[in-house]
Amino acid sequence: MKTAIYPGTFDPITHGHIDVIRRARVIFDRVIVTLANNPEKAPLFPLDERRELIRVAVKDIPGVEVEDFDGLSVRFAETRGAIAIIRGLRAVSDFEYEFQMALTNRKLSAGVITVFLMPHERFTYLNSNIVREVARLHGDVSPFVPPCVEEALKKMFPDGPP
Repeated sequence: MKTAIYPGTFDPITHGHIDVIRRARVIFDRVIVTLANNPEKAPLFPLDERRELIRVAVKDIPGVEVEDFDGLSVRFAETRGAIAIIRGLRAVSDFEYEFQMALTNRKLSAGVITVFLMPHERFTYLNSNIVREVARLHGDVSPFVPPCVEEALKKMFPDGPP
């Protein structure tokens, strides 16, 4: 069984993330969406809520699990028997950072490869920062996120237009 991890903050998970997960499942038997607990970031949603939103969003994709971790993603991959780390690339601007991370991970563990996947072109502009900003300003986030995330964002920003 070929396992990959897909690490990220997922604050919140978007249709672009889910598209990358579906693409990864075509290649790998098992994909572990690996929810990073990064103390340097100040996420909108707490870890437990992000984990649950991801679980609901991917529940219909067989072979997908959700776990959180602290530390190096490459070490987490090793503990789960993963052979790959999935990284989504939306634009050329993502590549330099992701390339550096891939080379660093290769030095840390030659047995775990990095696989870059591009989401469908209709999601290439999309990221969690944009979704949070649209929600904060009470715009319609339904084209960008699953219904469970849309509802969670409405609860987070309930007051209507500013």
